[in-house]
Formats: sequence, C-alpha cells, structure tokens
Amino acid sequence: MKAQIHPAWFPAAKVVCTCGNTFITGSTMENIHVEVCSACHPFYTGQMRFVDTAGRVDKFKAKQENAYKLEGLSKKERRAAKRKEKVEEEMSRPTSLEEVRKTVVGSK
Repeated sequence: MKAQIHPAWFPAAKVVCTCGNTFITGSTMENIHVEVCSACHPFYTGQMRFVDTAGRVDKFKAKQENAYKLEGLSKKERRAAKRKEKVEEEMSRPTSLEEVRKTVVGSK
C-alpha cells in the first residue's frame, strides 16, 4: 500500500445533533454536526413529526395541493392551466430596476 494517502482517523470523534444529543464515534472528521440523530429521528422515537430541511415538506404539500386542483381535468386542460399560471407569474415580476427598488424599499 502507498503511504500518506489515507485520511487521518479520529477514534474519538464527537458527533453533535441539533437536538442537543452528543455521542462519540470513530471518523475521519474530528467534530461532526448533524441535523437528526437516533435520539430525535421519528423512526426511532415513534413520534409523528416532520424532519424538514429547507422547506421540503412545505414544497411537497404545495405540490400535492396543486395536483388535487388539476385532478379532474383532461391533459389538455391541465397544460393550459399550468401555462396560465406561468404567464401570471411572469406578469407579476418587476420589469424594470425602478420597480425592483420600490419593492425592496417598500418591504423594509
């Protein structure tokens, strides 16, 4: 085997979870920060809870609601509805730098 190609091994690496739980394990990193561990994960705790990172659950729920709205429509009607939403979104965007500045200044 070649020498000096393997990363350093830390037999007492500290893992810290956002729930406050900490434990020691072996790793190539000395300190590890995680969002979910066995002390707070819904599978291990048995609690029904969403583990949401970056709004994924909200995004999924919005997608599901949109799917139910279009459920009884034909394929052609669904495409037309999506196209209409896209056009409305495009029309609501600012068209000039002045409009962007107004919206930024107005929100402060």
